[in-house]
Amino acid sequence: MRQLFIIIVFIGISGLVKAQDPHFSQFFSSPLTLNPAFTGKFNGDYRLMGDYRNQWPTINNAFITTTGSIDFHILKNKIASNNMFGLGFSVLSDNSANGAVKLNYASISTAYHKGLDEDGNNTLGIGIQATYSNMIINTSNLKFEDQLELAGFTGISKEAFAGATLQSNYFDLNAGVLYNGSSSDKNNYYVGVSMYHINQPKQKFNGLSTPLRTRLTTHAGGSFMMTDNFGFHLSGLYSYQSGATEALFGGAAQFIANPSDPSPVSVYAGGWLRLNDAFIPYIGLEFLDTRIGISYDVNTSSLKTASLSRGGIEISVIYTHQPNTDKPISCPKF
Repeated sequence: MRQLFIIIVFIGISGLVKAQDPHFSQFFSSPLTLNPAFTGKFNGDYRLMGDYRNQWPTINNAFITTTGSIDFHILKNKIASNNMFGLGFSVLSDNSANGAVKLNYASISTAYHKGLDEDGNNTLGIGIQATYSNMIINTSNLKFEDQLELAGFTGISKEAFAGATLQSNYFDLNAGVLYNGSSSDKNNYYVGVSMYHINQPKQKFNGLSTPLRTRLTTHAGGSFMMTDNFGFHLSGLYSYQSGATEALFGGAAQFIANPSDPSPVSVYAGGWLRLNDAFIPYIGLEFLDTRIGISYDVNTSSLKTASLSRGGIEISVIYTHQPNTDKPISCPKF
């Protein structure tokens, strides 16, 4: 009975961790974890991105999340010039509770963007994504009650699962749609909807299982250049999964130091707000087809006492190899 109780506790841990998927404050810098329909929707030949997030580091390294991806265009000579067809690959790793719970994902995604006008300034895209997932619970990093003695934790436990490694593997299916529009070369706007875990796969440990509930996300944004060297970007999302919600919105101003240069340098400054959780100041630097962003969550929720108002740092890097053409493609930026 005691062993069964421990298993249930582990299942509860997995359910708590997965009540809401790993997420990024800079969601705009991790497009393939936000919506598979973003695959291939960029102005360039190929796109590389990486994101590192350390959330609540003062609470025993609560969540450390990293992701990386590459996506590119395919069949460019086989489809109309106002259409886009993308293929992408991504990986994500999420370590919780000081490494006691580890989630690893490997995904392949594709999306087709249909031009709604001759120049492709307005497009409607649909994307799908297949993911192989692995969840590991390493009980060596957990503490059991029989380890607690007068002298402190002994490091030795008689519990059946102490020191054991529990694993669960499953396949996942995600999909999304994305509308992107532009009325001039000075603006761009988009709105999308995505569903992750459409098949609701089950995480299984020692005969017990818990389903992974579908995550539904709506998101939107736009960029607007007011002058040749100044503009601003707005974006936001609302996500729902298994009773957990996330609402996040904000924006950043863009300052271009040398707008007439073929390779201009831009500085970004702004912030986002996650309702009932954190304020997120952001700064960024863009140069030579590369954008680097740094944000920091300032915790404003009831957890701020334990976290000392420190939410966590996040660093993103996106490199987009630009094509040899004078005609830019209308695409989302934030």
